[in-house]
Amino acid sequence: MTAFPGRAALLCVAAMLPLSGPARADPAKPVKTPKPPATTALTLGSGGVMPPEQAAMALEHVDLKLKVYPDRKAIAGDATLTIVARAPLTTLVLDLDRNLPISAVRVDGQRLPRSAWRNPEGRLSLTPPRPLAAGDKAVVEIVYAGVPHVAKRAPWDGGFVWAKTPDGQPWIATAVEGEGCDLFWPCIDQPTGEPKLVDLHITVPAPLVAPANGVLVGVDEKNGWRTYHWRAKQPDTYAIALNIGPYREMKATYRSRFGDTVPIALWRLKGRDDQAEALFAEIPKMLDFYEAMIGPYPFRDEKLGVVETPHKGMEHQTINAYGNDYAKDVYGYDGLLQHELAHEWFGNQMTNADWADMWLHEGFGSYMQPLYSQWLHGDMEYLARLNQQRATIRNKFPIVAGRALVEEAVYDPKVGPGGDIYAKGSNVLHTLRALIGDQAFFAATRQLVYGRPDPRPGNFTPRYATTQDFVAAVNAAAGQDLTWFFDVYLYEAAVPELIETRQGDGLRLTWKTPNNKPFPMPVEVRVGDKIVTVAMSDNSGQVRVGDAIPVIVDPAAKILRRQPYIEAYQAWKAAQDAAARAAADARSKAKR
Repeated sequence: MTAFPGRAALLCVAAMLPLSGPARADPAKPVKTPKPPATTALTLGSGGVMPPEQAAMALEHVDLKLKVYPDRKAIAGDATLTIVARAPLTTLVLDLDRNLPISAVRVDGQRLPRSAWRNPEGRLSLTPPRPLAAGDKAVVEIVYAGVPHVAKRAPWDGGFVWAKTPDGQPWIATAVEGEGCDLFWPCIDQPTGEPKLVDLHITVPAPLVAPANGVLVGVDEKNGWRTYHWRAKQPDTYAIALNIGPYREMKATYRSRFGDTVPIALWRLKGRDDQAEALFAEIPKMLDFYEAMIGPYPFRDEKLGVVETPHKGMEHQTINAYGNDYAKDVYGYDGLLQHELAHEWFGNQMTNADWADMWLHEGFGSYMQPLYSQWLHGDMEYLARLNQQRATIRNKFPIVAGRALVEEAVYDPKVGPGGDIYAKGSNVLHTLRALIGDQAFFAATRQLVYGRPDPRPGNFTPRYATTQDFVAAVNAAAGQDLTWFFDVYLYEAAVPELIETRQGDGLRLTWKTPNNKPFPMPVEVRVGDKIVTVAMSDNSGQVRVGDAIPVIVDPAAKILRRQPYIEAYQAWKAAQDAAARAAADARSKAKR
């Protein structure tokens, strides 16, 4: 447990910034920012079992005012949260990094004494002037300032990114998916903590630009500072993002197959105009794919936005971070941009109710790249992308734990599935689609994303979902109970293995599964010039092959299963990589 900083230390940090409001001008001379203490483990974690006080309340409205000081790498904030009690409450609990010291807390306009709130580890507890009954509202204002946590390797390690453009201007971004919203604003750091409405006021030195979530309400400029006012409906907590730089905006209108239009925008740095225009031209094609295969773009009354960032990328709702450096891809489109746009459906419209179900975001998001390749260029590139993904699957942990988890327990490959929620999730969806057919597969997917089979603009809202919601949608769409499929692929670490045994002129096939679970997955076999489907009741089946040539099991690669040759490649590749690292370390030591 990290020690709580003394009151004097808090006052020292707080004094460096004006706290009466984020829009005040800078002091004449910049003040050197003291180094903050280490961020607590509680703040660096996200999700897990929700505190009962947080489960008993909802955020109806967040009015967040942030002033950003690039020269100090510091911020000042004034957050006003309208809280609705779902059950009786005597204590309100929020999450905020304790390294952003609080100078004032007000509830319904009444300033609380210092004894009424505490934030020793990054979990802010405050006692309102009166208890709240179920259905009551409270307006909580929190004024704070300080040095926010800096990302060491965004977006994989979250926090603020303080960078410079090629010509030396400030270039700033936030990427806090793993560590959570509490790195820079007071929130409920849980997937289900989404506010219904957010007003975001970002004050930056002029002439910097600050694109953000939702729609632009207005821009004010005073005393050398610009304040951008954005408004967004029901954004993911980690998707609320700051992006600050000398941006130039590109705008267009997408004409939807649903008969309406969607504004699209790209904020980019100056230079490389041709590359930026080519990337911008990809967006309408990607939108058309998603609307055709999945359904309507969810935030069409706001925008589809993309902003160039100093980090790789992140699915910030309506303002997707893009840092792929306009890289070319053999598949003919920008895979990173297409993946991040997928999260507008799988992550922002449909949000997993717990980090344990994060494969619903990343598995579907990763499957969209092979699917888009198939949409554009056919089956060869679809299967090639899936095979690339398959070669990275580790099968060390189940991709669904079946219990509440913090983010790190999902993404850290030492303790959880890590990259398997992407690659294995994608290949599981490929296998499911082959099993139940396109009609049932996409019907179940639409039910998962929209909560209804017939999404149209205006007839749905963002929703939470779990793995079991998807299982139920698949069973309903397929007209059969496929729980066995998910029990093996999602809730076990190892994938099923198909044992092939020649018996006279026959070929016997047997599924070997973890814990001997049922797995009646039918298997196609090419016998000469014919395709035979082998039913696998009781996990086994047989087909007559005689002396036919060739005999190929699963010739269309429809089924994710154990392949020893892939495991041999992975072991060889790991040894090669280890040897290369050792050689590099040796060269580095020799130079010293």
